[in-house]
Amino acid sequence: MTLPEAAPTPAKATAPGTEAAAPGTGTAGGPAAAAAHPAKATAPGTGTAGGWRGRKALLLTLALVATLLLLALVSAGTGAYRIPTADVLASAQHRLGLGGAPLDRVGESVLWNVRLPRVVLALLVGACLGCAGALMQGVFGNPLAEPGVIGISAGAAVGAVAAIGLGLSFFGNWTITVCAFVSGLATVSAVYLLSRNGGKTEVVTLILTGIAVNAFAGALIGLFVFFADSGQVNQITFWQLGSLAQATWPKVLAVLPCAVAGLFIAPLYARRLDLLSLGERPARHLGVDVERLRLALILVVSLLTAAAVAVAGVITFVGLLVPHLLRMANGPGHRFLVPGSALAGAVVLVAGDLAARTLAQPAELPLGVLTALIGSPFFFWLLRRTRRKQGGWA
Repeated sequence: MTLPEAAPTPAKATAPGTEAAAPGTGTAGGPAAAAAHPAKATAPGTGTAGGWRGRKALLLTLALVATLLLLALVSAGTGAYRIPTADVLASAQHRLGLGGAPLDRVGESVLWNVRLPRVVLALLVGACLGCAGALMQGVFGNPLAEPGVIGISAGAAVGAVAAIGLGLSFFGNWTITVCAFVSGLATVSAVYLLSRNGGKTEVVTLILTGIAVNAFAGALIGLFVFFADSGQVNQITFWQLGSLAQATWPKVLAVLPCAVAGLFIAPLYARRLDLLSLGERPARHLGVDVERLRLALILVVSLLTAAAVAVAGVITFVGLLVPHLLRMANGPGHRFLVPGSALAGAVVLVAGDLAARTLAQPAELPLGVLTALIGSPFFFWLLRRTRRKQGGWA
């Protein structure tokens, strides 16, 4: 993206996480010459410090990929029917035509029809939630933001619960996903329009409107539960707690297009998110259409969140915790933060699902409950840290 030149200033606008230029350096001729040339915005990840961050980002990416592969192998073999890791690899090699040997009939069925769909679904859902959280925090400039803040999760939940409660099946395996996406998109569109004033959208107003919509969505879900039969109530309740227990290959195929589309589009906005981190006014001066950027990213977040909610239910705090930890590890640059959050989200959810299946055997903990138990203390710590940094409640 080619940025228009900003108004002439003697200093450089520097995004968070980068070093300011020393006096008299940069443009030849010192301050006088610097004043004659427009300042350029420096995105996170440039310069000497940026070079180190780039190497650190590569190391973190490799570590996350290795961790994800290891967790996937362990998760695929763990359960009531134990499959050694070597046998998992041998079966995978056999399926790919690379040698190896198949398991017995029961082992093959458990591995390929029960375990692997669950692992792949956990990976996709975690990637969607982690990436959506990073985008939300970038849009609002607030590390406490997550998709649930403006009603996306609640809106998607209403659509999915309606599909379950009304017994809808007009799209086959895609019905709940389609209903969740349409409902989530309609909800966030309503929130955006209600909070828009004079051609601009104030972040505080947007969040407050989202809180009201969350309450209304909760009431609608309660209404569906009240009129549902006992079987539907059990399905809705278990779904609201968040779980991957019903993972199948059709569900993987249902979420795959939305996940791939959202995860591919999201990194394309990294540069503009870095400029937005300078503040709305500097971003506008540098050629960023803030309103259009915000709307586009909310649509991407809606797509990712609705896809995750439709197949896994309500799973909280992944979108809050993951981006913040990566920001602490490698700074605020979105070129790494957005794809890194997707990768780290996948790691967190695969690990969380493994823990949910093993901590209370033979029973299984709801995944959403487990993430909330871990994420809530982290949220309180983050809230307290933000309060101290700002010297009070903002």
